[in-house]
Amino acid sequence: MDKEKRINDLVYRLNQASDAYYGGKEELMTNHEWDSLFDELFSLEKETNYIRLDSPTQVTSHSSYEMSEETNSDKEAHEYPALSIAKTKDIRVLQEWAEDRDIWLSWKLDGLTLVLSYDGGTLVRILTRGNGIIGTNIIYMKNAIKGIPSKVSDTGHLVVRGEATISYTDFEAINDTLDDIDDKYANPRNLASGTLALDQKNLDKVKDRNVTFIAFTLVHTDQVINSWGERMKYLDSLGFITVEREATNASALPGVIEKWTHKVDSGEMDIPVDGLVITYDDTDYAADGSITAHHATRAGLAYKWQDVSAISTLDHIEWSCAASIITPVAVFDPVQLEGTTVSRASLCNISEMERLGIGANKVTELEIIKANKIIPKCISVVRAQGEFVIPSECPVCQASTEVRVSENSGTKTLRCTNPNCPAKHLKRFARFASKTGMNIDGLSIQTLHAFVNKGFIHEFADIYHLDKYANDIVSMRGMEKKSYENLIAAVERSRKVNLVNFIFALCIPTIGIDAGKKIVGAIGSKGFFERIENSQPFDDIDGIGPERSSAIINWFSDVDNKEAYLHLLNEIEFNESAIKQKSAGKCSDLVFVITGDVHIFKNRDAFKAYIESEGGSVTESVSRKTSYLVNNDFNSTSSKNKKAKALGIPIITEDDFVAKFGEQ
Repeated sequence: MDKEKRINDLVYRLNQASDAYYGGKEELMTNHEWDSLFDELFSLEKETNYIRLDSPTQVTSHSSYEMSEETNSDKEAHEYPALSIAKTKDIRVLQEWAEDRDIWLSWKLDGLTLVLSYDGGTLVRILTRGNGIIGTNIIYMKNAIKGIPSKVSDTGHLVVRGEATISYTDFEAINDTLDDIDDKYANPRNLASGTLALDQKNLDKVKDRNVTFIAFTLVHTDQVINSWGERMKYLDSLGFITVEREATNASALPGVIEKWTHKVDSGEMDIPVDGLVITYDDTDYAADGSITAHHATRAGLAYKWQDVSAISTLDHIEWSCAASIITPVAVFDPVQLEGTTVSRASLCNISEMERLGIGANKVTELEIIKANKIIPKCISVVRAQGEFVIPSECPVCQASTEVRVSENSGTKTLRCTNPNCPAKHLKRFARFASKTGMNIDGLSIQTLHAFVNKGFIHEFADIYHLDKYANDIVSMRGMEKKSYENLIAAVERSRKVNLVNFIFALCIPTIGIDAGKKIVGAIGSKGFFERIENSQPFDDIDGIGPERSSAIINWFSDVDNKEAYLHLLNEIEFNESAIKQKSAGKCSDLVFVITGDVHIFKNRDAFKAYIESEGGSVTESVSRKTSYLVNNDFNSTSSKNKKAKALGIPIITEDDFVAKFGEQ
């Protein structure tokens, strides 16, 4: 192939892959493949001097993936361009770059870059990286992303750059609850990108995904701090979560890199990283470097690990059911990779198996890597004979299966045809075991997934009989005897529960923890159980209404739901404190609406909890039933302030509230 033609092809393929990777779409290639093609492109460009303007070696990032126009956010120019940094796989190049200067080593976080700006101690904007010059302002997500302080003690102008990340644990848990192949995400970075593209109506979803901002550099402060290490320490003092780092120098780099690499190899890293970064401690020296179209030469240098692969023989395909999809997992002869023994790797779906060319068991040889040194992944088939077999029965409920083809992507997936398959209710089991529900510590969605697939759990009450499978559970990967004992102890503790949490755990549509509190506070446990047994409505309770009342009655009228509920009652008892009706307190019988930022209470949830503990209630909207609107900005022109004034409802500040109703 003509070299210029090959360059054109590589630029197109790499940019297409970047669109998918950064835009929350289905991944087109692995990091391993992308890095290989990028290195080939860089070599060809150097050899031919033929360099396209849109080449990924020349641009900060491919901008077409940036947030959809459906989001209620605006494009804005970066105050300081968010340029990328050069990368290498050669430690000697790092040492040459470091010279004889003091440097810092930190993680190259694998998330979505955000830039935060503060003025007078208040957060004023959150920009996505975009193309490095123009980003998208997602300030409306400030309370949905963890690790972003709304207020800081620095009262000047402050600019902080960092990475919005989602842990591997949360990534796997979220993916397991998605029952449409087009909704699933290829990796945590992909999920973070898709999550931050959500609009203001989906902030609860952003919060549920535990997106966390980790600061990796202080771009600007009015303070005079010329040391990168001291600047990071300053961010710590302001309340930011900052990237892990270590001071070092060129001669010590090989040993430090080996130590940090071991942290990834050993599996202790739950935060996605795809390399390491070295940075000069002298920020004045770093700022004096030249700037190319692609990067600032002294801003830092990234170290990417050499990809290590191993060849192994396929033993069998294990089909694992989660939500509606039955996912193939390759089980192969154990191999050593990155310091650990690997014997399993997800094959994603039938389309991916066909693309790789998976053949029959025992005669198919696979090439395996650990993507980002964490997730085992099959990148190619070295040799294959025969064809793989698609199971005709669901591994969980033994109902018949069917192959479905996605209308959007054309992806083939295997589905269970049984609408009541326990594997389709992972979300329900996860909610049941959650802290807000029965609070069963250690019963994660991954563990639930495994237990359901092994047939240990079919309904809620089965969780209280997991001890029947003690030997099987202890022998499971990642579940040693001590973990099993802790889990069973947590299950036993959950047998005594507050009625409000029990109602939440039942997973009745539209009935969350707030609705449970309203019901228990109004009619107590006796009233709740009487109405359930006699199919009596709940719409007379303030804040429930006809829709929620119907949801409760319909849920209990379902034969399977009622049977599961009755079985569960045999396993638990209720805390007496939870079945008393609303007690008197400083806020007794008062209705509050809280709007805007708070500064005395930790957050609005803590404020709400205090009001409820004192016998009051909190609603989202102002009405004639509202007793007080709490807003620290009395002169705000918000709709809530306007409505409160029109209705003659008192508007008080948080300080007024504390003076009138006591402290938290």
